Amino acid sequence: MQLHQLAYFVAVAETRHFTRAAQRMHVAQPSLSQQVRSLEQELGTPLFNRARGNISLTAAGETLLPLARRILADTETARQRVTELLDLRHGTVRLGATPSLCTGFLPDVLRLFHQRYPGIRLLVEEGGSRDLVRDLAGGELDLALIILPLQSSDPALATSPLIRESLVLVSSLDEPPVVTGRSLTVADLRNHPLVMFRRGYDLRVATVTACREVGFEPTFAIEGGEMDAVLGFVAAGLGSAVIPSMVARRLGMRVTPFAAPGLQRTIGLARRRDVEPTRAAVELQRTLWEYLRHAVATGSLPDGTRLLGDRPPPVHASDPDPGPAAGVGAGVAAVGREPPAGDRELSAVDGKDGIS
Repeated sequence: MQLHQLAYFVAVAETRHFTRAAQRMHVAQPSLSQQVRSLEQELGTPLFNRARGNISLTAAGETLLPLARRILADTETARQRVTELLDLRHGTVRLGATPSLCTGFLPDVLRLFHQRYPGIRLLVEEGGSRDLVRDLAGGELDLALIILPLQSSDPALATSPLIRESLVLVSSLDEPPVVTGRSLTVADLRNHPLVMFRRGYDLRVATVTACREVGFEPTFAIEGGEMDAVLGFVAAGLGSAVIPSMVARRLGMRVTPFAAPGLQRTIGLARRRDVEPTRAAVELQRTLWEYLRHAVATGSLPDGTRLLGDRPPPVHASDPDPGPAAGVGAGVAAVGREPPAGDRELSAVDGKDGIS
C-alpha cells in the first residue's frame, strides 16, 4: 500500500468520477485507474462499485476512506513539521555548559539565538566538563562548552578552542584591596581569606595549585559553595575569590587582575564527530562565533581575554578539526603566537570532575 494509491483512492471517493479524480491529481486517468486496481488487489476486495455514470463506495471503501484521509493528513503534518524544522521554526538544541559560562557570556549568546529563532527550544544542562563530555558522548547533548584540555580520550569527540580567558580576584568594595599601588600576584594571597568553591570545581583546583606553586597553602574563610553562593559570600565581605573575568565584569565588586603572565584558562566547544548535527545546532554554533567576533570587534571582551582562531569551529561531522583534540595548542597556533611563558592552563588536573 503506497501513499499515492491512497491519495488516488480518496480523490475518486470524493469526486465519484475517475476522470475528474485524475484531473485533480494531475495524472493520466488510465494510470490512476491502474493504481486504484492495484490497491484493491492488495487489499483483496473492491473499493468501488463501478457502474457507468455511478461510482460508489463498497463497504470496504467506506471503511478505508476515513483511515486513508487520516494517513494522508498525518503524512502532510509530518512533511510540514520537517519543513518547519529545516526552516528553524521548530526544534530543540541541547547545550551543555559549565556554571561559570552560564553566568558569563552564555546568556547573551542564547538571547541572540532566541531573537533569531524563537521557535527553537533551548535545553541547557549545567555541569562539570567531565559530566558534560560523558553526556555528549552518550547522545544526551548536541554541543557542550567546556574547559580544555579535554579530559577524555574518546575518538568520537572533537573539540574546538574558542577563547583564552583571564582569571581575576574579586572582593567586596566594602573591604580594603588586597594590594595597593602595584599589581597583584598569587603570592599576595598568602594568609588572605579566600571564599572557595566546593570540591570538584576546576577553579578550586586551579587556585590551590597556583598557591602551592609559589610555596603556600591558601587560607579558606569559607568553602563548599557553587558559583552563585561564592559570589554572594564575597559580596558579604567574607573573603575574596578567583573567578573568570567574564563573570567578574557583571558584578558590582572590586575586580583585581593578576600581574602578567596571569592566570588563564581555555574554553572550547565539544561535539561528536560521528553524528551530523541538526540545523538548529549548526545555527547555535554560528551564533556563538558571531557573538564572540562581535565582542572582539567592539572591545567588549574583558582585558586579557582573546579569541582563538580567525575562523568558526567546524559545524558538520565531516568537517576537519582545527587542531589537536586537546585544543589548547591548536588555539594558540590559530592566532599565530605562543602564550606567555607563565600562562597556567586551568583545568581539573586532579582527576576530579572539572566544573568552572
